[in-house]
Amino acid sequence: MADLLDPRTIRNLAAELDLRPTKQRGQNFVHDANTVRRIVAASGITPDDVVLEVGPGLGSLTLGLLDIARHVTVVEIESALARRLARTVDQRAPEASGRLTVIEADALAVDDLPDPQPTALVANLPYNVSVPVLLHALERFDTLARGLVMVQLEVADRLVAKPGSKVYGVPSVKLAWYASSARIGTVPPKVFWPVPNVDSGLVSLTRHAPPNTTASRQQVFAVVDAAFAQRRKMLRGALSGLFGGSAATTAALERAGVDPQARGEVLTIDDFVRIAEQLPA
Repeated sequence: MADLLDPRTIRNLAAELDLRPTKQRGQNFVHDANTVRRIVAASGITPDDVVLEVGPGLGSLTLGLLDIARHVTVVEIESALARRLARTVDQRAPEASGRLTVIEADALAVDDLPDPQPTALVANLPYNVSVPVLLHALERFDTLARGLVMVQLEVADRLVAKPGSKVYGVPSVKLAWYASSARIGTVPPKVFWPVPNVDSGLVSLTRHAPPNTTASRQQVFAVVDAAFAQRRKMLRGALSGLFGGSAATTAALERAGVDPQARGEVLTIDDFVRIAEQLPA
């Protein structure tokens, strides 16, 4: 079993690297071993899984994942952190060092990964880019069958929100294209360094087949973006730029079986798909 990181080790590693965590990068490092074990257990990964971890930081979660997974591939944007991570694993879990791949890159720019291909995404996602990173990973790596991500609690609630909820919006709908989701727990600020001023939420993901449609994902997402760009507008107004005017939009919505006076916040992913199928060629 890996020797997990504790608060003193986290601070020592940071001092060694002259690391000053920044809000710009959304850096908050988990220093509580029990929290790491809880996340790994909740993820449901098995010894057959290849895990993709984005933003491993100093390696707290990486060490826990290597206890279970067949392989762990991490994507880290900061050179100093990426270089140090392999050495941390060598020191604290030497038997697992051959099962770790470290990629130094911006996760939003990674379009392919070396084999073995990932089957699960488990990550403490940087607060400031959590939604784009999650959606990018699901788009680019269709071998990802499930996941567990830790994000800011407010973001967790938006990701799992259902139609009609006050926080239902673009992230909720786009995630629903790829996967079913649920918030399965919260994590208090005290287990992080530096201590954030908000709680975190754990979001579980299970990939499903995308909707069966003649519309492309890009077309569906364009409708979603337009519907929520002016959240209080009725759909016949919010989508008029896509369909060429209010009258054409009203007709398209009626063909799709959607009330032109409705707003985006009450529509399911299937509703958005039917609307996208009416887009002019």
